Amino acid sequence: MNNERRVSIHGAHGASDEWDWPLQHNDEVVKVINTPDTFEVGLDASLFTPKDIEIKVIGKNLLVECIHKSKDDQYGTIQREVRRTYKLPDDVDTTTIKSNFNQRGVLQITAKKHKK
Repeated sequence: MNNERRVSIHGAHGASDEWDWPLQHNDEVVKVINTPDTFEVGLDASLFTPKDIEIKVIGKNLLVECIHKSKDDQYGTIQREVRRTYKLPDDVDTTTIKSNFNQRGVLQITAKKHKK
C-alpha cells in the first residue's frame, strides 16, 4: 500500500519549534506554530512559482520539493532545486494539510490536529 499523498499548491500564538529551510532568511530558521488545534509553517519559496513546488505527505513526513528547470537569463543559465523532508508532530491530521503560495513568495502550510 502506498502511503503517499500529494498536496496541491494554491496561488499565532502558542508552542513553536524551528525548521531548517535552506532558502529562509534569518540564518535559514523557520518558526513553526504548533498549538493544540493547528499546525502552521511558512517557508520562503520566492525563487519559485507554484508550478515549481510539490508537497507530498508520506506517512508522518512532509516532503517539500521546489524545482525550477534550467533557464537562460542575462547572466547565463540558472537551475534551482531544493528538497527537504520534515517529520510532522504525531497529532497532525495529515488529511487536512493545505498549502498556499502568497504574493510575497511564502509557502504557507497548515493542518488541523486530531481531536482528543
